Amino acid sequence: MATDGPPDEGPTRREYVKYGGAVVAGGLLAGCTSGDDGASGATPTGTGDSTGTETSTEAAAESATSEDDGYSVSMSPVGEVRFESPPESVFTRLTHHADMAFALGRGDDVTAMHAPDYYDALWNQFVERLPGVSLDWSGLYSSWNPDKEVLYELDSDVHLADPAWVTQLESWDRDDVDEIAENVSPWFGNSLSDRRQEPSAEWAEGYEYYDLWEQFAIVADAFRERERYEELAAVREELLSTIASGLPPESDRPSAVMIGSSALETIYAYTLSNPGFLTAHTRPLGPRDAFDGSVESGATVDYETLLEADPDVILFLGGMQPGTDMAGTRETLRSHPVASEMAAVRNDRVHPQGARYQGPILNLFQLEMTAKQLYPNRFGEWPEYDEGPYPEIPEDERLFDRRRVADAIADEFE
Repeated sequence: MATDGPPDEGPTRREYVKYGGAVVAGGLLAGCTSGDDGASGATPTGTGDSTGTETSTEAAAESATSEDDGYSVSMSPVGEVRFESPPESVFTRLTHHADMAFALGRGDDVTAMHAPDYYDALWNQFVERLPGVSLDWSGLYSSWNPDKEVLYELDSDVHLADPAWVTQLESWDRDDVDEIAENVSPWFGNSLSDRRQEPSAEWAEGYEYYDLWEQFAIVADAFRERERYEELAAVREELLSTIASGLPPESDRPSAVMIGSSALETIYAYTLSNPGFLTAHTRPLGPRDAFDGSVESGATVDYETLLEADPDVILFLGGMQPGTDMAGTRETLRSHPVASEMAAVRNDRVHPQGARYQGPILNLFQLEMTAKQLYPNRFGEWPEYDEGPYPEIPEDERLFDRRRVADAIADEFE
């Protein structure tokens, strides 16, 4: 799909969307302008603790200021962006942004994303349980390390991606992201909030971190979809309330760890209560860290280290992806001389997970599934899963309303 370069005359700036205060001499401001009384944007409201909300609806509701010729929305790190109409085509890089577009009814408008065929298959495992909703990301441009000239070709209305992360790529620098913002369309995303990563020096001043639903609120304002956001946020609030009221005392909670591995060779271990939106589905559930702080999230571990931690529950990242053999994974662990001694393996509590770079829709499903995996006596048993779509949970055992979510995506709610 790559071209030899931009058109000879050079693409002109889009007429329907432009930067406001975030453009200075053709370049983006390094930081957000949230300190300016005239800037708009949702202000982060905390770390998203396990019993509260990760977003302030009141603050987010004020994040878009409208005028006759358009509206402005602010998100760190780009600051204030001016839109003259809602974007209709959406470049994404990471799946939390693609899922946000999907949640707002723009799933078919995504032009690019990381590993599209892999994540199309994974997301559709969950979408199967949303009546009347479909999703097709297969065959899109794979944008993990995007080619600048392809972005010209895609000609997306907005780049729902974090420029501070993009400039960490060897092939991109600040001039490149400024060029795309000026000649194609703005950047409007935040990804370093995933685990509160430090931005590079050129983006450090004023970089803000958002919880998952805080960022979703701001994205919804950019698409003029406040009502859809509020409906989905209400579903989440009810789900969190159900979880909070059913959690056992901390002393009675299981120890847990999430692992990711290909063929159970190199094993990556992830703890479940770290700040950032990667734990948006596990932090509210408050399991005990099996490593008790001795292993950094994302570190590689061996079976001996896992056995020493001896988690009560193992969550297997990517286990819901159609290409993953969960039955084979469990059998491999049961037959291993060291792994077989772990409590989670002995008690058959090795469960599948979806993705850490979740957006709002995957977050709802993963909150429900993980609640059942960790606390079956409180939230109902999680069915043993080997393959296929998200299990069909009996209606009276569901922790959120699928039809309500589907109607919000389809814009058919009252």
